[in-house]
Amino acid sequence: MSTPVRWGILGAAKFAREHMGPAIHAARHAELAALATSSPDKAEPFRAFAPGLRLHADYDALLADPEIDAVYIPLPNHLHVDWTLKAIAAGKAVLTEKPIALQAAEIDRIIAAREAAGVLAAEAFMIVHHPQWQLVRDWIAEGRIGELVHVRGAFSFDNSADVTNIRNKPDTGGGALRDIGVYVLGSVRFATGQEPEEIGARIRWDNGIDGFAAIDARFPGFTYASYVSMRMAPYQEMSFHGTAGTIRLTAPFNANVFGEARVELHGPGLQIESRRFPAASHYVAQVEAFGDSLRNGTPYPCPLEFTRGTQDALDRIYAGATSL
Repeated sequence: MSTPVRWGILGAAKFAREHMGPAIHAARHAELAALATSSPDKAEPFRAFAPGLRLHADYDALLADPEIDAVYIPLPNHLHVDWTLKAIAAGKAVLTEKPIALQAAEIDRIIAAREAAGVLAAEAFMIVHHPQWQLVRDWIAEGRIGELVHVRGAFSFDNSADVTNIRNKPDTGGGALRDIGVYVLGSVRFATGQEPEEIGARIRWDNGIDGFAAIDARFPGFTYASYVSMRMAPYQEMSFHGTAGTIRLTAPFNANVFGEARVELHGPGLQIESRRFPAASHYVAQVEAFGDSLRNGTPYPCPLEFTRGTQDALDRIYAGATSL
């Protein structure tokens, strides 16, 4: 493919309007070409940065558009599987917001459909495209902190007042683990290349969704502990503690929103080596990586097989969690 990847978005979601739409527009070899929404008014903020945007009144019409190469799906969680499968059936490459499914078995269905259709399908797990996480992975592999012993993580925000938010509704696939638990679990899998041998959690339930979860796991060679919450003050941090040093990320998940993306390597003698990433956008990098796979056949850095591993961990947590 020598022309830019022509993208369409299903739905005028706030996240698409504020983050992924502008990222598609800013990415190299990408064009935000169409939006499906029944409300023309909701399209105006998109047209502010993509003035040539075509509108479709419904999702099926966009999937039938022959001038669309790739589809981004930011719909509520419980709709992800069906519309991902519909996009694949329409012959479109598809990037679906996380979690792409609510059970690992549903990801198996998407993988099977992807293979049968021969199209690219992936979850929008953007953090692995950020250079800070690629640096962490490299430092661990290079032995910069010696042997990894323990990983600690945290991610929280408070949306308790927003009772209509889809994250606060069990019937739309809400809950802290599905919304942000994927980050504290998926990031350690990405950085270490390891899978949890044992995993469990203690959950505080709030009107049918997990508002808080404390997670403990044992990986080959190291232990892991984290918590996620939608009922606490905003905070995020990840640390990887080894026999010869510690790696700390100060804004691991919302880089340059929660704070500047910075990775610190704490070594012997209290020495600190720090790397800053003030300009990197993991959303733009994600779109470009997806486009490179479509245009050049470059392996996509975050395939569905990786995504399935994180969902399997969540499935195991929900099946065995104790209540607080």
